[in-house]
Amino acid sequence: MSPQVLCRRGFLVSERYSTRCNPMMVGRGKRPAVMVRAGVVESLIKPITTLGKVADLKSGIATFYDESSELWEKMWGEHMHHGYYPKGAPPKGNQQAQIDMIEESLKVAGVTAVRNMVDVGCGIGGSSRYLSRKFGCRSSGITLSPKQAARATAISQAEGFGDKLSFQVADALAQPFESASFDLVWSMESGEHMPDKRRFVSELARVCAPGGVVIVVTWCHRVLAPGEVALRSEEEALLDRICEAYYLPAWCSVADYQQLFEDNGLVDIQTRDWSEEVSPFWGAVIATALTSEGVVGLLRAGWTTIKGALVMPLMAEGFRRGLIKFNVITGRKPAAPS
Repeated sequence: MSPQVLCRRGFLVSERYSTRCNPMMVGRGKRPAVMVRAGVVESLIKPITTLGKVADLKSGIATFYDESSELWEKMWGEHMHHGYYPKGAPPKGNQQAQIDMIEESLKVAGVTAVRNMVDVGCGIGGSSRYLSRKFGCRSSGITLSPKQAARATAISQAEGFGDKLSFQVADALAQPFESASFDLVWSMESGEHMPDKRRFVSELARVCAPGGVVIVVTWCHRVLAPGEVALRSEEEALLDRICEAYYLPAWCSVADYQQLFEDNGLVDIQTRDWSEEVSPFWGAVIATALTSEGVVGLLRAGWTTIKGALVMPLMAEGFRRGLIKFNVITGRKPAAPS
């Protein structure tokens, strides 16, 4: 992998990514910080995204999902992630598109059977329940949000899963599980919240059993072109506003993820760029937020959720520019020697 940069915030990212703080090259001296000149929209929205922001990243993530999950469930259901809308396919409902996202991710990884999985960033347990119904597997879900963990447990118990599914508050960077515990390690749109991508992938690989599969579905920034050492300043400015609203640390590219998978001994690595396939999603979410029910729900949810809604057009703009990518990365942990 390219040399790593340790940011003063404590985020570990690739050298190829220009962090939004003054990065220090590990073992190679300092690299000048990139000056960000925000565009008009990004400048106008900055006072909104920075207002009332929780300084601690973990607390901010927990607060964001504690406040927003109930509204999301009411408007969109149990799956808290993008939908899959392939070009040329017949129209589909948004909840079906979310289920299709799960199915397409399994296809890329070649998963046809699961005994025991971990749902990293489990939300309210939608993926765990869907996969348990499909494969009859057990699932252990972790989230930073106490309200999500409680809601995931309540729904699963009400639907008769019993002790097959469990959910708890835990950090994905220090998972409370023994090594080699799961034959499927599942992360559906939680990687973007991880401040240390290297440690994140290392933990995924650690808890994966030999012969098991790791699936990460996440937002990334575009892969830098040959000769580029950083994103453009206007791209950085747009990502800054999104990060402030959604409690995201520094982003990385799918190429960085692929290298991290390789560094952690995973094989049969597959990547996909589904940016086009998910492009209708943010328009659908924005349209939902603008309904009378959506507006009332946002006002009731609180300021953190309102900020997230106000930044949704910037997410759509990031996809339009080709800056934000929606990527799938899968890999297999080699089987133990016989």
